[in-house]
Amino acid sequence: MKKLLAKNKVAFLEYLEKIRGYSDLTIKSYGESLNEALHFIEILQEESSKKKTITFNLMPYRIHIAALNAKTISKKLSALRGFVHYLNDNGMHILLKADESVKVAKTLPKPISHKHIQEALDVANPQEKLLITLLYTLGLRISELASLKVSDISKQWVRVLGKGNKDRDIPLLAGTKELIDEYLSKNITKAFLFEKNGEKLSENSLRYMVNKVFRSVSLKVTPHQLRHSYATALLNGGAPIVDVSELLGHSSMATTQIYTKLGSALKQQNYNKAHPLCGVDE
Repeated sequence: MKKLLAKNKVAFLEYLEKIRGYSDLTIKSYGESLNEALHFIEILQEESSKKKTITFNLMPYRIHIAALNAKTISKKLSALRGFVHYLNDNGMHILLKADESVKVAKTLPKPISHKHIQEALDVANPQEKLLITLLYTLGLRISELASLKVSDISKQWVRVLGKGNKDRDIPLLAGTKELIDEYLSKNITKAFLFEKNGEKLSENSLRYMVNKVFRSVSLKVTPHQLRHSYATALLNGGAPIVDVSELLGHSSMATTQIYTKLGSALKQQNYNKAHPLCGVDE
């Protein structure tokens, strides 16, 4: 059974890459979680005249990971559930035991202020400046930016291949387009916007560039925070949530709604500072 599961695990990870369009980082995380889980879970097999049922008892694994934070545990169990769902869709009959959900508190994203982003842009080299500007003005995932092709960029729009191989079109600011044109005039590329020696730069390379630039202005910033900054700026500026959800490539508007909570919190703070009857001393 262990050998069969190992073989199916490889097929599952290929499915995530080729069919679902998951990023290399996510696939690696899934693989590591499954390796760990399959080492600890108890596998029980029952056969009847009609079918063969396999039960995965997760309790030994849950005891092993119990000391981790709730968000990490939830991600590990989610990877295992996805694998089991894949196996069931492909002819196996697997039941999960001790599969209670883990409650994870929803945390508000931490956007970076426009002022701090501008400080980083002021010290960035041309490639770094373009990278940060694209993340901030298009709200891209780092995986989407790594896969962005020059042919996907027009004068006013960028076509992005997102999760699940779904395309979406995002408006391109004139200033951003000028940066792209200037960058391409000095850098020869075969297909992708960000390349080195004819090969697209990896997500980790782009992530490192972002981290390095912001460290130079004493800030710790991730590419995903710039995506948060993009979404928060749009919502605080009055953009309809349905439009922001589509621009971000969210499969559900519920995912986008967390940004509205942050926007409301900022509006409350601004109100408290501005209104003379609030009694807030500054």
